[in-house]
Amino acid sequence: MTAQILTSELTNLIQESKRKNSDLRNAAEKSLNDLKAYTASPKSEIQLAEEDLSQKPGFIVPFLKACGTKNPKFTGIAVVCLQRLIVSKALPPSTLKEVLEALREATSLGIDIQLKILQALPPLLQNFSNDLRGELLADALLICSILQSSKNGVVNHTAAATLQQLVVAVFENVASGNSLLTPKNDKSELNGDGLPNSQAIALDAYRVFNDLCLLTESEKPQFLQIATIPQAFGLELIESILTNHADVFLSHEDLGKILRIRLMPLIIKCLSERLNFPITVRATRVLYILLRNHLSILAAECEVALSLLTHLLDPEPALPWKRALCMEVFRGIYAEPGLTRKIYALFDEQEGKANILRNHVATLVRLASEKPKIIGLGLQSTVPTRQPTSKEAIGEQAALEAAGVTGFMGGVMVAVDANAPGISSQWSSMRVPCIDQLDKIEPPSLPESYLYSLALTCINNFSEGLAKFILPLTIPQERGKRRNRTQATLEAETLPNCSDEAPDSQLAGKEPARKRSVKRGVVPLNPLTLDPSHPLFSDIKTCAGIVETCWPAVLATCSTFFNAALDSEFYHSLVRAFQKFAHVAGLLRLNTPRDAFLTTLGKAAVPPQAMVANALFSPVTPSVEGHSIFANAKGLLSVDSLASPSITSSERGRPSTVEIDKPTLNTRNLLCLRALLNLGIALGPTLDTAWSIILETLQQADYIIFASSFGSKRPSSANMKDEGRLGSETPSLLANFGGEIKAVETAATRLFESTIDFPNESFVEMIRALCNLLGEVNSPTPEESLTGSLHSPLRPTSSHRKMASVSGLTTAISSQVQEDHFVLAKLGEVASINIYRLTRSNPSASGWDFLTKELVSLSTSTNISSAIRLRAAEILSTILLEAATSIIPEPENIRSAVQMAILSVIETGIDSLHYEDRRNDLVAFTSDVEVHKIGLEALRAVLEQCGESIVAGWEIIFDIISSAFNCQENKNAYSSHEDSESDIPEPFFHSRSPKLVRSSYASLNLICSDFLAALPSSCILVLIDTLFSFCSQEDDLNISLSTITFFWNVSDFLQVRSESFSLDQGAAKLKGESDLIESANNSDEQHANAALWMLLLLRLASVIRDERLEVRNGAVQTILRIFDAYGNKLGPEAWGSCLKIIIFKMMQPNTSRMDQPNLVDRDAVLKGWDETTILILNGVSDLFANFLDIFVLQTDFPTSWQALIQYLESLISRNSLEVNTAVFAALQRILSKVAKPEQIGLASVDLVWNIWTRGIPVDIKAAKYPKSTNQDTLISYVRSFREIYRLISDRISIKHIERILALLRKCIHYSDNAIFSADTDYLTGLQSQVIDTLKYIRTDIEGAPSIMIKYLAGFAILAFNKSSSEASGDRRITHIALCRSSINLAQAFVIENIENGDLFTSSAISEFLEALAVPITLKYSCPSGSKGPRLWKLATNTSLAIVESALPHLSKASMSEQGLHRFWNIIVKIAGGIVSADCTKADRPDEIGLDEEFDVDVFRKLRKLIIPSLGASIIPDHTRRTYMEWMFTNSILHEPYPGELPQPGAELLEGLYTHRLGSTTFLPECKRRHVSYTCLDELFSLVRKDSGSPEAVRLAQAAAPFLILRAGLTLRAFISDQPLRGRMPQPLTQRKELLHILKSILELKSEPRAIPPTPGATSQHKKHIQRLSPLISRAIPVARHDHAVLGLLTLAMDEIIEEFGVL
Repeated sequence: MTAQILTSELTNLIQESKRKNSDLRNAAEKSLNDLKAYTASPKSEIQLAEEDLSQKPGFIVPFLKACGTKNPKFTGIAVVCLQRLIVSKALPPSTLKEVLEALREATSLGIDIQLKILQALPPLLQNFSNDLRGELLADALLICSILQSSKNGVVNHTAAATLQQLVVAVFENVASGNSLLTPKNDKSELNGDGLPNSQAIALDAYRVFNDLCLLTESEKPQFLQIATIPQAFGLELIESILTNHADVFLSHEDLGKILRIRLMPLIIKCLSERLNFPITVRATRVLYILLRNHLSILAAECEVALSLLTHLLDPEPALPWKRALCMEVFRGIYAEPGLTRKIYALFDEQEGKANILRNHVATLVRLASEKPKIIGLGLQSTVPTRQPTSKEAIGEQAALEAAGVTGFMGGVMVAVDANAPGISSQWSSMRVPCIDQLDKIEPPSLPESYLYSLALTCINNFSEGLAKFILPLTIPQERGKRRNRTQATLEAETLPNCSDEAPDSQLAGKEPARKRSVKRGVVPLNPLTLDPSHPLFSDIKTCAGIVETCWPAVLATCSTFFNAALDSEFYHSLVRAFQKFAHVAGLLRLNTPRDAFLTTLGKAAVPPQAMVANALFSPVTPSVEGHSIFANAKGLLSVDSLASPSITSSERGRPSTVEIDKPTLNTRNLLCLRALLNLGIALGPTLDTAWSIILETLQQADYIIFASSFGSKRPSSANMKDEGRLGSETPSLLANFGGEIKAVETAATRLFESTIDFPNESFVEMIRALCNLLGEVNSPTPEESLTGSLHSPLRPTSSHRKMASVSGLTTAISSQVQEDHFVLAKLGEVASINIYRLTRSNPSASGWDFLTKELVSLSTSTNISSAIRLRAAEILSTILLEAATSIIPEPENIRSAVQMAILSVIETGIDSLHYEDRRNDLVAFTSDVEVHKIGLEALRAVLEQCGESIVAGWEIIFDIISSAFNCQENKNAYSSHEDSESDIPEPFFHSRSPKLVRSSYASLNLICSDFLAALPSSCILVLIDTLFSFCSQEDDLNISLSTITFFWNVSDFLQVRSESFSLDQGAAKLKGESDLIESANNSDEQHANAALWMLLLLRLASVIRDERLEVRNGAVQTILRIFDAYGNKLGPEAWGSCLKIIIFKMMQPNTSRMDQPNLVDRDAVLKGWDETTILILNGVSDLFANFLDIFVLQTDFPTSWQALIQYLESLISRNSLEVNTAVFAALQRILSKVAKPEQIGLASVDLVWNIWTRGIPVDIKAAKYPKSTNQDTLISYVRSFREIYRLISDRISIKHIERILALLRKCIHYSDNAIFSADTDYLTGLQSQVIDTLKYIRTDIEGAPSIMIKYLAGFAILAFNKSSSEASGDRRITHIALCRSSINLAQAFVIENIENGDLFTSSAISEFLEALAVPITLKYSCPSGSKGPRLWKLATNTSLAIVESALPHLSKASMSEQGLHRFWNIIVKIAGGIVSADCTKADRPDEIGLDEEFDVDVFRKLRKLIIPSLGASIIPDHTRRTYMEWMFTNSILHEPYPGELPQPGAELLEGLYTHRLGSTTFLPECKRRHVSYTCLDELFSLVRKDSGSPEAVRLAQAAAPFLILRAGLTLRAFISDQPLRGRMPQPLTQRKELLHILKSILELKSEPRAIPPTPGATSQHKKHIQRLSPLISRAIPVARHDHAVLGLLTLAMDEIIEEFGVL
């Protein structure tokens, strides 16, 4: 083919040159002839070209001459032929120079010729690479450069491409020959320069590259003949060389030197200067290549370059597109993990080197927060919506809003600002990166958020690189088969795709089977612990250094982007990167960065604002069984119950504005939560204390979703507009949200199930972290709640977020309850999963001790809510039952230990319930009962499931059963008494609750029915006492009756156990219960069984004293049947013992149980007791009543009388009103037959006195009975006293009077109101009897008047004593009439005995005044009847009369200083009560004005009496200060702003001159304006200069600070509030107050010694104005629009100026 072409072209050349150029024609003919001669030979055409023509230099002469003619036709033919010869390698190498010259001469011809020349050059260099060296190579490159300067675009671009191809070909030759510039004994063929070919090739490459660098720098080349090339093109050539032959520069030191001394300075210069885009982008590309491939030989230069790139990321030194280029370089660097590690090792890790990576990630922090609006930075991540009409954006937004409220904390807020579009792959990315846009002359238009998308990509690549390197190194070798699954934990399971939705097929996983043993070796390896000889150990340390160095910046950057507007793809990438970085930190055991990242991820999963918002919408905590969130212990959430409220058709759209609605988590929060959970799965055994972060986040997420599941959200108009656009896509999107919840549930389940493989230490840490999440919220009493509402916000004791307000108390508690429910559910789940570990391992090491102790402590604590306590108890019961059933197949030794541990836990939990300490706390006591019940139910369940297999712990079982009663009484019944008469225990046992009785009885029933034979002998006695407890309990009649039958069963069991039954031997020694117990503990089985049988009957005899008729009768019948059945076995001694110990006990009445106030059908109960009493004591009740005259003749009458009194006392102890009424009536009748005390003896009279003075005959602790009244009983009791008083009146003393008055006061205090009557206006019968009794008691005894007045003072305040009123039960006694009578009677006693000094020294007057102060201070809160004056007015007039009468005698009385202080303190309190009143409680608002005038009049009278005596030196300053405080407080006309008044303990005038924030809020004037102005004038009057007496001075000194403060508050309010009103006038009442104060200030001449002097002041009587001068000076400019105020202020200022001597 070549010969034919050459022949054809030579022929054409001959034809064309025939007439024009003969030399050319001749040369062409000669070459044609030679060609024909060669083609005629048998050799092939290829051989012809290579062997013949290449040896004939003359063959190309015509072509060279043709080119020299510069004739287009000649030259075109010649170039074609030369090209063909070059391609076929037929060109003689010796003619290369001539050929290149010819081609260069032809470059000025047409375009076709130029293109053909360019086509010839690449094969020329390729086929003649060994010959085209030195200057020839330079000539070839020069031809390309000449043609590149062509104005024709085609030629220009082709020449540039050809030049690039030639230059790259030069380096290809170097790479293929592995040549060196420096010869090393090279024996290869030498070229024309005397160098080996390989060295010559490398030398050419060196020269070419060096000149290219020079040309790019616009300098003169040293080797090439090219004058200049465009700088951009030069950089492209350099890039091509570096891209294709990077290794050449690494293997050739000289070439690497060029990079260092030529290229790197050039690149740095290009980047440093403000060059155009083409130059900069090419320089950046070259730098990136150098960083990737030549970092090792350019370390110092790359350090400078990387620092420069980091610097250029700052907004000021670089243009946006230049910053983008720098970021794209770093993106590429982070995409290569090896390069990242190498950079850190070369620079950051070396001392004295620049911190490249650290500085760059720090720059990312600044970049991320540079322009918050661009990334849509907000409270949490949002969806970018710059294109609101995008169907995809609308769909994604709808899916996100399905889980939250648009614009609110729980939902996904939409960024609607056009200037803040957020970051999205639709507009934040570039189709072609800036660094690849080589065809651009001008910089491309960059999206505003492009830099931020690059930053996100950098973070993603950075984390990805670390994870790919570290994760495979953490897999133990024996787990190699599971390598893929472990390595893909974060990639395949956590974030399977780039959407906010997760398909169910990817999320749903099978629940792993329960494992029986705890695996070992599941802890991920720490790569840092590998052998230092490991080939990757240095890289591992580098990675650890990278994490430790860069984590704060990475965390800060990611935290910013977590709250930015990101689309789904970017957000998933961010979460994935964040998760991988945390995973790496955890695997390397870098706890600080790990915990920081886990914390941030937790906040992204559950934003703090969502918690705060949910606190506002906290739902009422449901019952434990009532909601699926707790019913399903395996999962976190319930899709049906928690997602459904968000997917109603009316809520598919959300407006962009904020709506107040229940917030919840969105899909992005759930995505972060899922990532956090998978981190917990991957790092579980290594987390230690970091478990708290993951678990607390999961807890809070559970609470938020739970809270948001209550109620429905409101639709909006925007929803309707979007509904049409969403169409049928919305259901699928919302279903995907449910899938996301399911994914979280699955991840949470896998997290807790993975604990089965943990080592014990890791498992205990996880349990500890769960327990630490349990909060403690004190449940305050109502008083504490009220106090907290008035003074300080509630402060819960837990570390959880709570609302600090009064209304937030329920919110805080309910949220904590919900969170604790979650923790308890997870504790139960984890324990169930690890039950084998807990029961087979050491209790301390496995976590059994810690878990049970924590649950016990939680269930018994009073500092948490009842719901949590109950839930903790239920979880513990479930764990114990599962543990008990799991060991049934085990050997006896294992069962014994575990059963003891289980029963000990139940016992410990019950013993920890301190009932006696909590009876006053109803809530705590109720919770204790419920927790106790759960423990008893747990015991019952254990007995049902494992009763036959129980081999240990029966003693504990009975202790648990008996815990339903007062354990102290049960246990001490045997040891607290000695003799046979008094060793009988209480005939009943206090049950803690009916619920407990029923629950514990179930276990007792099982034992008595099925497991009696299994009981050891030592437990029979305990069983008997337990049966007695259940018989005596009064909560469940059926249980008592059923338990009586168990006595029969146990009796038969004891009889069957022994063939012979004997009590005859030693029966006389058996005097009581203690002897029986001692015999029961005898080793002789016969005696022991007999003693147990006696004890059984003794306990049953005690039941006869039960107050229930059925139980008593059943006990009697059972005892009789037992004696009937086994009486033939008893001997005389045994019967004697039975009579003495058992039968006589039946005759002893039981009255103590009647103290209970909650008896049902009391009348029937009393009637039943009356019947039982008659049956047992029929022969004793009438003896002394019918035969008193005979009894007094007996020698042992005192004993009989004592027995009567004891019997009457026993009847009184029953607290039966009817019986007690009859008892004292009978006592009155008996005593009425006694003519004188000597008839029965003074000792007998003393016994009667003792029985009367032992107490009133009503139960003061029990509630009152609804169908009866104790009036008759107490009246009978008071009347009987007259007969007793008749017998002891001659011997009465002051002590007797005190006792009598005390009992009478109790009668008043604990009496009910009479039926069908009220005591508001008239005295009850009892009250009348008491008042009459007080009138005829002797008062001629020293001290009697004082005592009488004191007790009357006590009666006077009964109407205001809440406890005394509540004592009356349903029929409330008001004591109002008694109060009036007592006040009048006491006033009469005081007036009558006013000269008696004992009234003063005994403080009787002070106590009476204190009693009067109560209604005075209560005023409108004081109860009152419908007739007569109001109590507070009566008390006010009485107090005024008492003070008026007492003050003249005060100086004569020998009162102690303390008593005197008390007297004046009470007077001050009365004065304060007179001027104060809570008008909101006035039942007659129309009389407030009249009452005010009454108070003003009384106050003025009282003031005349006590002023100036109040200033006496003996009266403490505190008393005067209290008086001034009353005046100050009641002088305030308008309520001050919060914090404006001085705090308790602070100086009065502290902060007076400081400015406060103003307000225009209208402040209403107080309703008692006249009183307020009177108090204000009182302050001015006390400070005013008077006589100058010491008393007046002390009063002035006490009043002066309050006066200054009072005036200052008004001035400061004017200064702060009036400017806000502008030209609006000051409210009238406030202006009137201000004018009054200013006038009073100007008129006042203060006591000189009342106020400390001011330096520089001259006057002595205007010091008050001096103290107010700062406020007055500030008020003058404010009052410029109010001439009246301004005039007064100006006068005050003149006074100030005059005081300081200015005028």
